[in-house]
Amino acid sequence: MNRPPSIPRGRHAPPLEVRLEVQRERLLNAAAAVFAEQGYAKATAEAISREAGMSKATFYEHFTNKEDAILALFDESAEQLVRRMAQATGQVAAAPEAQIRAGGRAFLQALAEDPQRAQTLLVEIIGAGPRAVERRDAMLERFASLVEAENAAAHHKHGTPRFRSPHDAFAIVGATVELCSRQLRLGEPEDLMELEPVIERLALGLLETSR
Repeated sequence: MNRPPSIPRGRHAPPLEVRLEVQRERLLNAAAAVFAEQGYAKATAEAISREAGMSKATFYEHFTNKEDAILALFDESAEQLVRRMAQATGQVAAAPEAQIRAGGRAFLQALAEDPQRAQTLLVEIIGAGPRAVERRDAMLERFASLVEAENAAAHHKHGTPRFRSPHDAFAIVGATVELCSRQLRLGEPEDLMELEPVIERLALGLLETSR
């Protein structure tokens, strides 16, 4: 993993809040690498600190334990994913086909560009305890709510068919997450982007049945 450059010291040192933010990001990147390589169960604060090139004391200045670290990494990665998808859908026509295609592609590309964080977001988080499961459930509900809201807006503005049930949106999100998780764990299909037409057919198929 490419580590961020060292923080200047002495009179050239940046403000404390900047230094702390850089340290935190380095630790999160290191945690992603360690979780992906060793799995959450075997990962330790010491291994994460070593990967980041920092002391264990520095790790504990930012996180209570490895559970705290994976939750922070999960939250940050999920937010980045939401921003990527919102940016992508905002740059295409409002037609449902274009929106679904752009959102799905942005989701897959973000995962493919950072497979270590993708591993935490979709695989390792499942075995990280009850708080992690709650975070994952909340993420799925949030993504489903976004899909449902986009469908409602498209129906209001363009007459796009409405999903027959709010569960349709969750079905799209749940299937997409499981397909991507399977690819990360088993390498099937070989390339994550091969899932793009599958996800598109699934989403458009649910819209078609609503006509």
